[in-house]
Amino acid sequence: MSEIIVIGGGAAGMMAAITAARQGAGVTLLEPNERLGKKLNITGKGRCNVTNDCDQETLMANIPGNSRFLYSALTRFTPQDTMAFFEALGVPLKVERGNRVFPVSDRSFDISGALERELRRLHVRLLRERAAAITVENGAVTGVDTDKQHRPADAVILATGGVSYPGTGSTGDGYTMAAALGHTIVPPRGSLVPLESDDADCAAMQGLSLRNVEATVYNGKHKPVFREFGEMLFTHFGVSGPLMLSASAHLRRWDKETYTLSIDLKPALDEQKLDARILRDVGENPNRDMANILSGLVHRSMVPVLLRRLALPEGEKANSLTKEQRRRLVQELKHFTVSLTGPRPVAEAIVTAGGVKVGEVVPNTMASKLVEGLYFAGEVLDVDAYTGGFNLQIAWATGHLAGLSAAEENENEAHE
Repeated sequence: MSEIIVIGGGAAGMMAAITAARQGAGVTLLEPNERLGKKLNITGKGRCNVTNDCDQETLMANIPGNSRFLYSALTRFTPQDTMAFFEALGVPLKVERGNRVFPVSDRSFDISGALERELRRLHVRLLRERAAAITVENGAVTGVDTDKQHRPADAVILATGGVSYPGTGSTGDGYTMAAALGHTIVPPRGSLVPLESDDADCAAMQGLSLRNVEATVYNGKHKPVFREFGEMLFTHFGVSGPLMLSASAHLRRWDKETYTLSIDLKPALDEQKLDARILRDVGENPNRDMANILSGLVHRSMVPVLLRRLALPEGEKANSLTKEQRRRLVQELKHFTVSLTGPRPVAEAIVTAGGVKVGEVVPNTMASKLVEGLYFAGEVLDVDAYTGGFNLQIAWATGHLAGLSAAEENENEAHE
């Protein structure tokens, strides 16, 4: 029986361990955290967006980072396979807006708990040890040196994650181990990450959450590179929230492009209807301050910012609003612009782009092209996707393929 060590007890690592053990391999899972799936448990605001119930074409379209490399893994283990896998483990699932899949219970612990039970059922050995180095002789894996001792193995699956959320154990150790074996590491950067702005208005409105707005990000050539409805948040450094995390995955050329965020605060009204509403509000309350009129249109913390942008004095009365000022107010409400200066540090990202260069990995097995018996799964690879369950689908699919390949290839070698 072949002995396989999986380094990393996150989504990809647990899936790899389960798959290899189901093939009859002896599997040891190394995870220094006191809990498995620590990052998995905080995904989807603690609800765990397991996958996206979409077709292959949609899935590939939502992976900007090396989707062609992932084609084999994602056709071998589709979103529908992921759903069947968890349902078989006793976790009922539901599909929500945008085909996002969640446990019916809305509890991410039900997902990690089901994986842990399956690991126990399959007698996967769980060791609370930190891997320090993968040992190699004559170009083939011989085992893993941990912080406790040397652990021999016929194959090693590296599934340590990226460098986002270092508090969950994603410390970049996998990059160090892969680089020590000759693998190229594409410098990691945040993919789903809040965005910074030099606009003082963001800090002035920090803590303000906007719902049901449409956000558009334009590049320097005024071409829209992202547009979506949803929620966002102003912070002391710029902007955050689901919309901004989604936008960040599309903004990959900070060195060459300048980006501007435009927020439609009233997407349900076109400019004509919005103008008519303002006219009505002013007509009904001609002697009220414009600040009061505006507080009927936007949150009160946004009122001083709008007055400043429109160059309206503090006590300006509604009946003195000129047609030109009204036109500019409509423009601000439909196109509230904020300059963007860059992403937040990678440690604040939900997902890391960058990692082990995919050109050095066999796409239909996840095996290293440089070291025999070494496999990769999940975020340690230079792959990333947009929000909506696509990143976890990558973890499940690459974990499944790495586990399958490691068990099968080592079993074949044992019989030769």
